[in-house]
Amino acid sequence: MILHTTHLRVRYAETDRMGYVYYGNYATYFEVARVETLRACGITYKSLEDAGILLPVIDFHIRYFAPAHYDDEIRITTAISQLPSARIQFQYQTHRGETLLNEAETDLVFVDAASGKPMRCPHDIMSKLSVFFEGN
Repeated sequence: MILHTTHLRVRYAETDRMGYVYYGNYATYFEVARVETLRACGITYKSLEDAGILLPVIDFHIRYFAPAHYDDEIRITTAISQLPSARIQFQYQTHRGETLLNEAETDLVFVDAASGKPMRCPHDIMSKLSVFFEGN
């Protein structure tokens, strides 16, 4: 299993009239967390795109428990609990201190940029991720 933690501070522009983080902004927060998780594994989105590999989101689920507010520091723990195939799944938990704000999941698919068709996870990416699952 891969676990990575990303810290973000809520900006004023990300809140709604109620003073809560607007619900749609969590998709952006999870993108940041996902990119940083892959970066910690030695994989950058830029290198994927330069290699002609795209990773569009094909499914997104979230359940909210409590709001975040302007200037809160939030912590997003991102997990990859299984090796990818043609898809890679990320799970997220967002906390403010000890308070669980939400849990979410995204599924992304590997796509060949030239053909626009789904593809299996490239070998070099699988190699970098596999080391985190050895011995499990």
